[in-house]
Amino acid sequence: MRRVRGTRAATVGTALFASLTLLSGTLLAGCTADPEPTPPPADPGVPASGFRLVAFDSCTDALAQLKSAAKAYVGPYGFASGGWGRGGPAFTGRDAGGPQRAGVAEDSAGAQDTAAGPAYSGTNTHEAGVDEPDLVKTDGRRIVTVSRGTLRVVDPASRRLTGSLKLDSGPDGSWFDTNLLLHGDRALVLVRGQSMAVPEGIRRGGDDMPPIDKNVITGARLILVDLAGPPKILGEYRFDGDLVDARQVGATARVVVRSAPRLEFPLNKSEGPVNEKKNLATNRKIVDEAGIDAWLPRYQTVTADGRTSTGRVGCDRVSRPAVYSGTSLISILSFDLGTASLGDGDPVTVAADGDTVYSNGSRLYIASDLRWRVMPSLIQNKTAVPEAKDEQTEIYQFDTSGPGHPRYVTAATVPGFLINQYALSEWDGHLRVATTSGRIWDENSKSSSSVYVLRADGRTLTETGRVTGLGKGERIYSVRFAEGTGYVVTFRQTDPLYTVDLRDPRSPRVTGELKINGYSAYLHPVGAGRLIGIGQEADSRGRVQGTQVSLFDVSDLDRPTRIAQHHVRYGHSEAEFDPHAFLYWPATNSLVVPLSAYGRTTTDASATGGALVLRVTDGGFTEAGRVDHAEVKPTSTGLDGTIRRSLMIDGVLWTVSDGAVKATDLATLSTLGVIRT
Repeated sequence: MRRVRGTRAATVGTALFASLTLLSGTLLAGCTADPEPTPPPADPGVPASGFRLVAFDSCTDALAQLKSAAKAYVGPYGFASGGWGRGGPAFTGRDAGGPQRAGVAEDSAGAQDTAAGPAYSGTNTHEAGVDEPDLVKTDGRRIVTVSRGTLRVVDPASRRLTGSLKLDSGPDGSWFDTNLLLHGDRALVLVRGQSMAVPEGIRRGGDDMPPIDKNVITGARLILVDLAGPPKILGEYRFDGDLVDARQVGATARVVVRSAPRLEFPLNKSEGPVNEKKNLATNRKIVDEAGIDAWLPRYQTVTADGRTSTGRVGCDRVSRPAVYSGTSLISILSFDLGTASLGDGDPVTVAADGDTVYSNGSRLYIASDLRWRVMPSLIQNKTAVPEAKDEQTEIYQFDTSGPGHPRYVTAATVPGFLINQYALSEWDGHLRVATTSGRIWDENSKSSSSVYVLRADGRTLTETGRVTGLGKGERIYSVRFAEGTGYVVTFRQTDPLYTVDLRDPRSPRVTGELKINGYSAYLHPVGAGRLIGIGQEADSRGRVQGTQVSLFDVSDLDRPTRIAQHHVRYGHSEAEFDPHAFLYWPATNSLVVPLSAYGRTTTDASATGGALVLRVTDGGFTEAGRVDHAEVKPTSTGLDGTIRRSLMIDGVLWTVSDGAVKATDLATLSTLGVIRT
């Protein structure tokens, strides 16, 4: 059995329900007659809508306050919202439970001018000029992929594999989610986290677990690779915790990692009932006796010649919000990909539970919802209504316009929870934030959604206006901001698409509403008042019926309409929850997404599909056909032909699976070449 560090899902629907189920035993078990510790009080005089981060006065002060906060959230099995030992949510991956990331407008997905080289599509990202990690990257000269611990380089001109580099796996041979960033002849491989080895004799699947080696950093791993010739490793970097996300502007990469205290709580190894009161007292004593080293994240760098250096985040680099759990710390690391080594990352750390990252290049935002404060009351009393102070999201703003580490600027709090980074967007000096409030997992929910507008003047984030009451009884499924307009999709049984006029930040207003069955999980503007949505069709009772692609006419914000729909019965697309899988190529008005369609009955379990290619016209969709990787047969190592990504280079459609990279003529969909990987 692998022990995995906890990561909270970033959605507020099924993922939150799963978290409630997982946490219920821990938090209910924590109910005793003993007096409960309380976290440090909020700073007096700091308004809830605009607060500040405060640096700890010293390591002694940091340790005392972190202990006090952590003791309030430890139960008989450990921390309920993270930390080492049982009790934290299991690792689910960045995109678990719903759409986590989304793409950009038609001309901001990395398309390049042919005068500077072959035209190509880059990663489908939130903001133009701000790259995001993904499992494939291209600069038009090369295609770089990473899959199951191997980095591969393909030459699109000769259509052949020109390089392959085996990356060391974890101690037990496994790999977690792995992605790439690319700059010139440098690739940065980002490994979310690695499991720890399970020694022989440990019963897998049971409660027996190997002891934690506190001297080994088993968290996020970064690998700098030189691509100038045959790919080779220039250096590695390890940091305590799990990778949350990263952003890159030019040669500078900002990597966000969430860490937990290195505290090993005893696990129940007996077959009899748990002595919860005794366990709780033991766990609180463990927190009491811990030193500051248990909280401060450590890092390790390894150069190409094997030289190793270690360090830890200094107490002077750690700040805290008014209220925090003491069970998570968020660190921002900065790396120059133009150099030959990674350095120490120049970390900046906040005592928070951040899980959503947004950047427009000059500023980086980390959002931390306060769901960890909601959990105890909801689990102990299912009919309880969360207090407003617990149904909030804190947003931290950092200045990333210059070199070096980010400079903390300000922070703000908004009611409700975010669905993903697309719920945040800065435009014309204002940050727009879309949230859902209420018990969204309850069928009798009184939930609703809102859009808040905050003025970002480089000193404060101050609310200037808001729109509330969207989708009552529903939750947000997708958000898209495009300059002065917002598009918000909510869903429970039908899919209202709301258009929001945000041009006047003091008076935002809902201008139109379109109700249709199903929902869009990702929205993509394609110019000329058109908007593409991809998600699921549903019947009138809200039961999903397969992938649907919708074309909306939003030229009149007062009367949005759906022009066309393409429905694939029993279909599913990765683009529905990870829009890095979404490709729109404006030069030919082509839309390409991975697609799998399963048989209707459980006896027909085979999947058919590959990549769906649609032509988008002003009046609707025309299916050009499908591309598959039928040449790839599943292997014992798990490599198969399931298409994950697609990209365009010099008029050629390239599709990527674990087992192959395939070149296809976009006009005829005839195969031009297959490179097995």
